[in-house]
Amino acid sequence: MNFQGLIIGLAAFIIIGVFHPIVIKSEYYFGKNVWPIFLLVGLLLIALSIYINNITISAIIGITGFSSLWSIHEIFEQEERVKKGWFPHNPNKKDN
Repeated sequence: MNFQGLIIGLAAFIIIGVFHPIVIKSEYYFGKNVWPIFLLVGLLLIALSIYINNITISAIIGITGFSSLWSIHEIFEQEERVKKGWFPHNPNKKDN
């Protein structure tokens, strides 16, 4: 039996679930200007995934990298959700 697909799918599910609150908290505390960190982390993880020989681990690292890149889009969307009142606004955060 080959469990690689199951492991990768489960990992993708967990990674997406973990990135959701990371995006929300990042926007709440730091605003949308934190996006370069997501870019750097994403590119580094994608590059790292190329050099890992284990297919399962490489795929999980790659999924994490692309999830970080997708978070750039989501952090801008999160700002809009906050403006609509769907999520709380941090009164202590300096708005840009």
